[in-house]
Amino acid sequence: MLRARLYPSLAAALLIAANALAPPASLAAESPTAAEQLNEPASKLLSGIDLFGLQYASDPHISPDGNTLAYVRVSFDIMTDSARRSIWRIDTRSGAHTPLITGTGAHVSPRFSPDGQRLAYVSTVEDGRPQLFVHWLTTGRSTRIAELLTPPDAISWSPDGKQIAFIQHVIAPPPTLGTAPAKPDGAQWAPGLQVITDLIHRHDGRGDRKPGTTQVHVVDADGGPVRQLTHGPYEHAGPLSWSPDGARLLVSSNRQDDWQRNPGNSEIYVIDVAEARINALTERQGPDLHPQYSPDGKLIAYLSVEDRYRGYQGLQLQLMNADGSGARVLTADLDRSIAAVEWAANGRALYVQYDDHATTKVARVGLDGRISVVAEGLTGGSLDRPYTGGRFSVANTGAVAFTKGGVHRPADIHVTHNGRTRQLTTLNDSFLGGKQLGEVRKLPVKSSFDQRDIDAWVVLPPDFAAGKRYPLILEIHGGPFAAYGPQFSTDYQLYAAAGYVVLYTNPRGSTSYGDEFANLIHHQYPGNDYDDLISSVDAAIAAGYADAENLFVTGGSGGGVLTSWIIGKTQRFKAAATQKPVINWTSTALTTDIVAFMPRYWFDKLPWEDPESYWQRSPLSLVGQVRTPTLVVVGDQDLRTPVADSEQYYHALHLQGVPTALVKVPGASHGGLTARPSQSAAKASAILAWFERYRQ
Repeated sequence: MLRARLYPSLAAALLIAANALAPPASLAAESPTAAEQLNEPASKLLSGIDLFGLQYASDPHISPDGNTLAYVRVSFDIMTDSARRSIWRIDTRSGAHTPLITGTGAHVSPRFSPDGQRLAYVSTVEDGRPQLFVHWLTTGRSTRIAELLTPPDAISWSPDGKQIAFIQHVIAPPPTLGTAPAKPDGAQWAPGLQVITDLIHRHDGRGDRKPGTTQVHVVDADGGPVRQLTHGPYEHAGPLSWSPDGARLLVSSNRQDDWQRNPGNSEIYVIDVAEARINALTERQGPDLHPQYSPDGKLIAYLSVEDRYRGYQGLQLQLMNADGSGARVLTADLDRSIAAVEWAANGRALYVQYDDHATTKVARVGLDGRISVVAEGLTGGSLDRPYTGGRFSVANTGAVAFTKGGVHRPADIHVTHNGRTRQLTTLNDSFLGGKQLGEVRKLPVKSSFDQRDIDAWVVLPPDFAAGKRYPLILEIHGGPFAAYGPQFSTDYQLYAAAGYVVLYTNPRGSTSYGDEFANLIHHQYPGNDYDDLISSVDAAIAAGYADAENLFVTGGSGGGVLTSWIIGKTQRFKAAATQKPVINWTSTALTTDIVAFMPRYWFDKLPWEDPESYWQRSPLSLVGQVRTPTLVVVGDQDLRTPVADSEQYYHALHLQGVPTALVKVPGASHGGLTARPSQSAAKASAILAWFERYRQ
C-alpha cells in the first residue's frame, strides 16, 4: 500500500483495479543501442546505460472480431531521459505489425469501436495536453474530437459507436479566505494565498490536487461539445459500462457526505444518459467497483468486499440483476482478490484477472462459479523490481490478448484462443539476446516462526560457479500488501552483474496467497514478517549461495520499513540501504497523501488515541540499537512516505554515530523513484557503491 500501485484491494474506491500458428514478429528497436550512441564499448553484462534500450508492451486491446490488436509500446529516449509511448497494431492472424500512432507526444489508451473500424485513444501530440482522439483504420486519419481542460480517462464507446463516455476532472474555483489588497498596475507581488479545505488535497506523482471533482462525460464520436452527466462534490471512478441499448451508463462512486474521511465506501450507480439522472444500485459499507453490463443487459458484474477495516481485503466477483436486486458472489471459493473483469460475448461467463502464488492469471468464470484458467504469467510495466501485474482484453470470439514476460524479458504481447497461445512480439530479444543475465532460481524456505512455506527466489551472478559463495543482497518488496514473482528486474540484474546473489521473497502479508496469509500482519506490521525474511537469508546460506559474512539488505517503501526494522533487530548485515521508508508512523500517518486510509486500516486507533502502538511499530523506536552503515534514499517529491521521514532517520543515524548518507532523487515521487532511466541506473549504482564500501 505504500508503493506506487497502492492500494491492496481498495485502490479505485479510495479515490471515489501452446502451439504457435505463426512465428513471433520481432519488434526490436532498429536504432543504435544506447551504448553505441555514447560510443561506449558493448558489454555482455547489463549496465546502467542499457536501461535506455529496454522496451515493453502495455494495455493491449483486441478488436471485437479478434483479428486486430492495438497496444501501447513503451521505449525510452536517451536524449530526454523519459519514456516514449506509441500505439502499435498487430494482425493476430499473420502476426504482421505496423506502427499506428507514433511520433511527437505520448499516445495511450487505445480502444476499438464496436465495429472495429475506429480506435479512440488519448494523445498529447498537439499542445502537450492529453486530449481525446479517434483514428479511422480504413483511412489512417486521426482527429481530436473534443477540447478538454483535463486528461480523459476510462474511455468507453457506446454500443452503436456514436458516442464515447469518459471520466474527467472538473476544475472548481479554489476556496478563498479574506481578500488581499489591490495590486498597483505593473507591481510584482508574491503569489496569492493557497487555501486548502479538503482532506484529500494532494496525490503522489501529481502534486497538489486542483479543486474540483472527477465526473462522467459523453461526446459524439465524430466530435462536438462535451456533455457532463454527473455533478456534485463527489469522485467517480472507471471503468464505465454502457447498457446494450446505449441508454444507461454504470459507474462506481462514493457519493457519501464523508467520502474524504471514509473513501472505501463506494457504490455502483446507473446514469440515465439522456436525462443525466443518477441512482444507486448497491448500498453497504465497503467498495463496489468495476461494474460491467452483461451483453443482454440483464445482469451486472462488479467487484466488491464488505469493508471490515482490515489492511488487506480481497475483492470478490459479484453478480446482480440490472435493477440492483439478487446480488450473489461468484468467486466465494476462490481465496484470491479479483483485479479486473470482462464479460464473454455470449453472456454465459466472465473473464477475470487475479494473482495466485506470485503468478498473475486470467480465468474464465461460469455463471455457476466454475473457474478455468485460460492464461497465466501475465507481466506488468514494473521494470526495476519484479512485481506481479499485467493487462488483458477479450474479443467476441473468446480470444484473449495479454501482456506476458519472464525472468529475462519484460512484457510482450501474447494471444490465446481455443487452447493455443501465440507470442506476437519479441520486443527485447535482439537487445537482451546479447546480454549475459543472471539465472533466477526458486529457493525453498520455511519460516522459523511457524514453519510456513515462504516463496523466495535467488538471482545468481551471470558467472555463477557452483560451490562458490557470494555476497548476498536481501531485497524486500513494498506494499506491504503486494507480491514479487518470477519476473524481469533491472535492479536485480544490475546487482547480479556486480557479483551479488540477490534474494527476494514474499513474506507474510504478501498478496496472492489468500486473505489469511495477507492479514497475518494486520495491525502487526512490522512483525513476524521479520522472521520470514531472516529465514530466507538462512536458507540461501544453507543452500550454498551466500557468504554469511557478506550480507546486505535493501528495499523500497514497505520494503524500506522492513529494512530499517531489520537493522534495528540484528547486526548480521554489513550495510543497508533503506529506500523511501516509513520511519515514524505518527508523522507519516498525518502527512501522507493517503491520510484517510493509513490510520483507519493499518492501526486500531488514531495516533493521539494510541500513540504507543504507533511508536512500537516505528523503525525510529529501534534506531538506538542500529550499528549497520545505512544509506537512506528518497524522491524529493515523495508524498506517500514524505521526505521528512527519511530525513528523520538520516539525522537520527548521524546522532547515533552510525555511518550514513542521504540520497535524494530530484523531481521523483514515491511511485516515480525510477521512472527516468538515468535515475533508476544511478540509484542502483549508489546502492552498490555503498555496499562495496563494506563488502569483505
